[in-house]
Amino acid sequence: MKPSEVARLQRYLRDKFGTERIVLGPKTRKDGSVEVSLGGEFIGIIYRDEEDGEVSYAFHMAIMEMDLPPAA
Repeated sequence: MKPSEVARLQRYLRDKFGTERIVLGPKTRKDGSVEVSLGGEFIGIIYRDEEDGEVSYAFHMAIMEMDLPPAA
């Protein structure tokens, strides 16, 4: 992804989730994806997909069961 594309995605996520703590990067990975951090903690990856001239982005966030709070 181009730096301008990453900046647009970061602005979108910050606006959508109402926080400036979301950071993308600092660099695009070899597979064209970019890491997403929240407050300095890695939370996921954004993948870019281009098909038939249309571009879309998929945000993948894995949540480990051991990281969840105890059940009520």
